[in-house]
Amino acid sequence: MRSSARTAIQQLLTGCLGLFVAVFVASAAKPVTIKEVRLWAGPDGTRLVFDLSEPVEHSVLTLENPDRVVVDIPGGVIDSSRALPEGQGFVKQLRAAEQPNGDLRVVVDLSSPAEPRTFAVGPQQTYGHRLVMDLTPTSASAKSSTPPPLSVVKAAADAHGRDIIVAIDAGHGGVDPGSVGKRGTYEKHVTLAIARRLKDRIDREPGMRAVLTRDTDNFIELRDRIVRARRQQADMFVSIHADSYTNRSVAGSSVYVLSARGASDESARWLADRENAADLIGGVKLDDKDSVLASVLLDLSQSASMSASIDAADKVMQELYKIGNITNRGVKHAGFIVLKSPDIPSMLVETAFISNPTEEARLLDTKHQQRLAEAIHQGVRAYFYTNPPPGTVIAELRSKASGPTVIASTADGEKASGTSN
Repeated sequence: MRSSARTAIQQLLTGCLGLFVAVFVASAAKPVTIKEVRLWAGPDGTRLVFDLSEPVEHSVLTLENPDRVVVDIPGGVIDSSRALPEGQGFVKQLRAAEQPNGDLRVVVDLSSPAEPRTFAVGPQQTYGHRLVMDLTPTSASAKSSTPPPLSVVKAAADAHGRDIIVAIDAGHGGVDPGSVGKRGTYEKHVTLAIARRLKDRIDREPGMRAVLTRDTDNFIELRDRIVRARRQQADMFVSIHADSYTNRSVAGSSVYVLSARGASDESARWLADRENAADLIGGVKLDDKDSVLASVLLDLSQSASMSASIDAADKVMQELYKIGNITNRGVKHAGFIVLKSPDIPSMLVETAFISNPTEEARLLDTKHQQRLAEAIHQGVRAYFYTNPPPGTVIAELRSKASGPTVIASTADGEKASGTSN
């Protein structure tokens, strides 16, 4: 009895093993199809996206004379009905061919030396598996080339003061579409449209100027958005988004600032990162300070930034309330990466729920986009007229509006200051 049972178990295991091997071989033999290749070029680099039928293993090799990047995909095939995109940015041209060993080789001929970085992206919204390659300048070419000039920010010593700089961040972009509405509206397109309108409105405000973290449909890493704002010496960072929820009846706008937990995590990251420590935090370098002092300086800068963020976000929320319902009358707190600059007051505005069909239609309406831009502008403007940075045009306007400061003597001979009305 025991022998027959043992035999039956062995036969069952053998059968299962055979089935497993058959399935494994079948799946291993299944080719990975490159359904489409997409290409974008921006001011900071070039991005290639391979749309795939399955997740893929790959290898990358960089070659010189001429400069090119070779990508090998085992068992890969390419959809011959889709033409490879024309070259732009770092990409001079693309070539693809099957190798004798069955691998697919994609050759990226470069117009100038570039550093490749690849990573896989899983299915999201309407996209399936993707292999992404970013091409950025090599360290040598970056040092030898002259960087494009940044917009000049007036110094505080300028007799006429400087403009207040507002960095506007259109959420998502490029390979990252963000949320998708029932009618197929991509969040990345809506956020860029509103960001452009907000920039136009701020640029028409005397003493204020706006810069966009992106002005095209290109993908930007989250922390790079903060870097771009800091390069422009921004006084405030506003990230534009459109919310989404499984319940399509949920509607309204909301405004987020950094949470205490998010601030704590970021503080530790900055202090641990030597590159960050060498940067300016509120105008002070940290790399030449001992760890305790650096921590105190960072905490002071971060606390001031978070306090300012809450005040500004509250004013923006009040303006949004005037043009429609909001999800919550209070400013919300979250650990979003784009809110983590320790020395720039930052907020994230969820303009509406793109998952709500009614709000999706409103987000596509250019008049409503303008109303949203006007509301955000009014909130930001109200904050800066209440808290103008020293040396700015608005600080001077506020000073002139309140009248000249007069010095008078008190009865005990000490000087007292006051403002004439």
